[in-house]
Amino acid sequence: MKINNQSMVSFSVNRYQKNETKIQKSLDHLSTGLSIGKANANASGVAVSEKMRAQIRGIEQAQRNMQDGYSALEVADSGLNHVNSLLQRAKELSVLSANDTLNNEDREKAQVELDELLQGINDTANKMEFNTKAILGERIPLLIMVGANPGQHIKIDLVRTSTTELGLDSASLKTQEDANTLISKIDDAITKIADHLTTIGAHQKSIEHHLDNAEVYANNLTKSFSMLTDADMAKEYLNFSVANIRQKGDEMLIKHVNQNAHDVLKILNV
Repeated sequence: MKINNQSMVSFSVNRYQKNETKIQKSLDHLSTGLSIGKANANASGVAVSEKMRAQIRGIEQAQRNMQDGYSALEVADSGLNHVNSLLQRAKELSVLSANDTLNNEDREKAQVELDELLQGINDTANKMEFNTKAILGERIPLLIMVGANPGQHIKIDLVRTSTTELGLDSASLKTQEDANTLISKIDDAITKIADHLTTIGAHQKSIEHHLDNAEVYANNLTKSFSMLTDADMAKEYLNFSVANIRQKGDEMLIKHVNQNAHDVLKILNV
């Protein structure tokens, strides 16, 4: 006579352990909200998801880079407009000094103001900075990363607006002839500043377009990443419930078999 049904118990124990593993996986997915929490969940999926994660983080950083670049251009735009306003006043003084109704004392006073204006132009060129970079005092390219991959950048050539660069060193209003000569030089300088402002505006528009493209790309990539890695919570809860029910059933079966064996042995020992 057989008391223990070892094959049934062994089968139930094995299935109980498998269900325990399924329950643990479901709990991992439910607790993290991820379908790929560990490499053993989806080895190939992990490789793809990590590349996508790197691209997403890279493009997000590129967006911050572009915002910084745009801010630097705003600083340059502000500085150029300030220089332009100083040049406009210098133009007024040169036209005034070219008038034959002024005497030497009048021109000396105009020269004092002109010197202050020129000093203001140099101060703007040398002291206006963005993160320690002299935005209007250097001729170096500013590379702005607009993507997450090598080579995805735009180059912005910084400009110099010193009086030397604008051709206004030793500007004089001391004579009518000096004033007439200075009018042409200031007109040339104003044209240079206007060209710089146009270039700055074009770069700002370029960054705006790249920002829009990066936002669309990041949103689409994030959506794909979510579809790959996010857990289907309803499905995972269903899997958890089914595995839990099966586990409870196997547990009851094992207890029932063990109880029967115990009862039979108890009878035989009477």
